[in-house]
Amino acid sequence: MSTMDHSTSELLLEVEDLHVEFRTSDGVANVLNGVSYQVRAGETLAVLGESGSGKSVTAQTIMGILDVPPGVITAGEVRYRGTDLLTMPEEERRLLRGDSIAMIFQDALSALNPVFTVGFQIEEQLRVRRGMSRKDARKRAIELLDIVRIPAPDKRIRDYPHQFSGGMRQRAMIAMSLALDPDLLIADEPTTALDVTVQAQIMDLLKEIQVERQMGLILITHDLGVVAEVADRIAVMYAGRIVEQAEVGELFRTPGHPYTSALMDSLPRLELRGQVLETIKGLPPSLLNIPPGCPFNPRCKRAEDRCRTEVPALHTLGFGRTSACHFADEVVSSHG
Repeated sequence: MSTMDHSTSELLLEVEDLHVEFRTSDGVANVLNGVSYQVRAGETLAVLGESGSGKSVTAQTIMGILDVPPGVITAGEVRYRGTDLLTMPEEERRLLRGDSIAMIFQDALSALNPVFTVGFQIEEQLRVRRGMSRKDARKRAIELLDIVRIPAPDKRIRDYPHQFSGGMRQRAMIAMSLALDPDLLIADEPTTALDVTVQAQIMDLLKEIQVERQMGLILITHDLGVVAEVADRIAVMYAGRIVEQAEVGELFRTPGHPYTSALMDSLPRLELRGQVLETIKGLPPSLLNIPPGCPFNPRCKRAEDRCRTEVPALHTLGFGRTSACHFADEVVSSHG
């Protein structure tokens, strides 16, 4: 488990009170409802939550690739090194993409162009953005494939995406995202659809590269097991809100929100072998119709009348730790 202190590292990204809605024929979906987090150089922030919690929409908004329409940013700021990206001219923002902030997408097969070789797709950005010659771009692309441990990179560089396995395609995507030496890397479910051994290899590779380059890393996932070994901090999302943020060790020891506790309880563990795993009853709320009060209240074992009417604010539970639960202190103490 990562325990490194990055509190004095340079602040790269600040997401502040971000609100996004999708205006659809069925109504207005409140997709992000006041999301705030920060990422420092050399730090890994894991953003955790079920599908539809707003994890990927936050990343798309940071990158400036949100589909508009239906997406509309209604409030908030996204500051990179102190400059608000949301008010930046598109031409300036386009130059930041890849160069300063890069993203690894969930589905490498969809993200890579099937009609161009993997080598061409890495080389193109080096020629366009760095002005490299074909020869120098090819040499650098081979180096990048070697960094991400693709065997025989000088030969594989001529292959097309369909000639790579799922794990190798993901490595090629990582190589592409590193080509312009970004300060901040967003990895959106980078191990989805890969087998467990390959997942571990990809996560180890990402962490190793990040530590070496002192990049900030935002790891978007629904898998608690993936984050335990690589994250410094975890932000837990539910219904477009961050319901808890904590240093990874603290969160695993004493989750401060009933939703986080429920996620922990549903993890398979050796000591529970042969027993039925806990599940979280019900489904996440529709973002077209988020329930009043705490969005988690219909599924929460601790819910009281107050939870059904009052939206809980983010409470501070000690240094750098927050929880959006009316009874956060009790929840933490019950795990102590």
